[in-house]
Amino acid sequence: MPTAFELVRRGKLLLPETPCILIEEEIARKNIARVQSAVTACGCALRPHIKTHKMPYFAGLQLAAGANGITCAKVSEAEVMAEGGAEDIFIAYPMVGAFRIRRALELQKKLHRLILAVDSLEGARLLNEAASRAGVTCEVRMEIDTGAKRTGVLREHYLELGKQVAALSHLRLTGIYTFKSLVFRGESTEDNEAAGQEEAQMMWEMAQSLGKAGVPIREISAGSTPTGLQAARTGLVTEVRPGTYIFGDWMLTKERCASLEEIAVRLYATVVSTPSPEYAVIDGGTKTFPMDIPLDIPPGRYPGYAIPMGADGQPNENLQLRRMNEEHGILTAKNGVTGLKVGQVLELIPIHVCTAVNLQNSVFVWEGQSLRRLPVAARGMLV
Repeated sequence: MPTAFELVRRGKLLLPETPCILIEEEIARKNIARVQSAVTACGCALRPHIKTHKMPYFAGLQLAAGANGITCAKVSEAEVMAEGGAEDIFIAYPMVGAFRIRRALELQKKLHRLILAVDSLEGARLLNEAASRAGVTCEVRMEIDTGAKRTGVLREHYLELGKQVAALSHLRLTGIYTFKSLVFRGESTEDNEAAGQEEAQMMWEMAQSLGKAGVPIREISAGSTPTGLQAARTGLVTEVRPGTYIFGDWMLTKERCASLEEIAVRLYATVVSTPSPEYAVIDGGTKTFPMDIPLDIPPGRYPGYAIPMGADGQPNENLQLRRMNEEHGILTAKNGVTGLKVGQVLELIPIHVCTAVNLQNSVFVWEGQSLRRLPVAARGMLV
């Protein structure tokens, strides 16, 4: 059966409007099943991060396939997912700010399980005080920085912080977690296997040290899409939290985590102007195509803000999307001739699908026989 993308190329499937995102559900389902099966075979739990799709519908597919729960970045995302039926949620972000803590404590009443995150004593104390006033106890995980240099307590301080958090009366420290991605020995790497194995080993050793210090750790959570399966295979972590695997994007192909056939999403834009043979203007700009990826920088060396596709379903290496305004995308041609015509609908692969989806109020989903519009329910949920 042809994919939605093939049908669009043949003129057999007409999109209602552009710019837009089209998702081939069958490919997404295969990605869900493939990763779930591989992680389960390792004896590890899968708690996918919903930051990629931000839609309860797809979270439901992941849970139905065997996911133990879901991961969210913000409490507002978690609220949307709870309304959509999720009952076991980990908010993998420091729970700092009275407004955020208040909403988390309200959400906890509605869920079977809510896990919150801490990475500082200041944040843990504020959460503990709020939980005490509310007369509840919060399950928490401590985040440890393993090389990404983002949030997370530094490794030289994790043991001390673990003891301090465990001593707080209204917090129950049950696990540790990290986001490391493709980092090995403190430097960026293209070796997924080495990065994932190191991540798992580091986290396991820290869990053992915490246990010996009187802070038993039940769950060790690690792994993004580039390192999740590699970490799970070590048998040293109890859970991995990949997100992008469900849809895939160009970044994952460069990180050797997905093939072109496993990318379940496309961006579509219409050519609205061709003032000159060497460039054409499409109806999507910075409000359609994310700019969070630097161009031409190793290891990805991304040639533009999205990858234009040709009529053969392969990347069109002549076209580049390197210049944009809010509502204008300017496509240039390496050979000086774009070959594009006014009214032509162009297919593009997003470099980073998570931010691309978050720019859309809704997406189109092809279910094999029909096209339906699905709201991106957690779009813009940043609190």
